Amino acid sequence: MNEKEKIPDFDFDHWCKVAQDEPERFEVMRQQMIDELMAQIPSHLKPRMTGLQWQVDQIRKQTNDPMTACLRISQKMWTNVVGESGLLKALQEPKELLDSLENAPSAKVLSFERPKPDK
Repeated sequence: MNEKEKIPDFDFDHWCKVAQDEPERFEVMRQQMIDELMAQIPSHLKPRMTGLQWQVDQIRKQTNDPMTACLRISQKMWTNVVGESGLLKALQEPKELLDSLENAPSAKVLSFERPKPDK
């Protein structure tokens, strides 16, 4: 692992060979790499990153071949960047975004006690 950047060293050719020759080992390595990266994510970002990884995993499970999965994942990424409510729009229109957040409806959150089990 490159300690300076906290990014694991990545040998693309090695990963390709393992994926072709030993797909089960590739999946184990892939999951280990994901787990190591997730462990480094700040706690306030973990739920979002976990959700995104879940979406990627679901796309991979629902497709029959790696190329289709890659295209769908790439399309999802681009939608999140240039889509109607994507990152690009948010960066271009920060005032509108801030105004919409300030004018968002608010409500009081109520706390309910759990019922006690009957004895």
